[in-house]
Amino acid sequence: MNQLANNNLTMSSREIAAVTKLRHDNVKRTMETLQQKALITFTQSEEKGNGRPAVVYQVNKRDSYVCVAQLSPEFTAVLVDRWQELEQSEAPALPSNYLEALEHLVEKEKLLLEQAPKVAFVKNLVERDNLLTATQVASKHKMSAVKMNKLLAELNVYNKSVKRVKVFNTWFVENGYGEMKKTQLGYDQAMFTNAGELWIYEQFISEGII
Repeated sequence: MNQLANNNLTMSSREIAAVTKLRHDNVKRTMETLQQKALITFTQSEEKGNGRPAVVYQVNKRDSYVCVAQLSPEFTAVLVDRWQELEQSEAPALPSNYLEALEHLVEKEKLLLEQAPKVAFVKNLVERDNLLTATQVASKHKMSAVKMNKLLAELNVYNKSVKRVKVFNTWFVENGYGEMKKTQLGYDQAMFTNAGELWIYEQFISEGII
């Protein structure tokens, strides 16, 4: 969710994809079709942070209902509840990006999130307070660390110039998604934070991997 200067709330195509549990690219294509038919209007913005800026669409409350009704009518009630909570919230600031929106949903809407198995999985992620290895993160998605690391390499998480060990790219560390630690034997080891584990979950959902 974003808040504009005139205090009008908007919802992004990324969050609509999360609500309807559909691929982000499919949601965007539907929104483009609806705009061509003059049924909705949207503005574009860029998501940054993972080295590959992605275009997302922002729509107002009314148009978000039109989108969800077109994409997946059974999730309209979830969307109504989400808007109602946002408009009644006394929180000092609204989430400014999709990651913050997910964290907000986990912390503020536990009852709603528990109704969806995948989002309940996110709830379990943020309750952990320790750094995690690739093997530990990969096991949550029922895959090997080798497979997960290959997927993360394609998402520009690792420095490809370093061959012998996995080293995070600077953007991943600066966003608080991971830390480089030393093992007891003095070897470098890439460790994931709670935010990093959540980021991986969101990317895998977006890419249709899980």
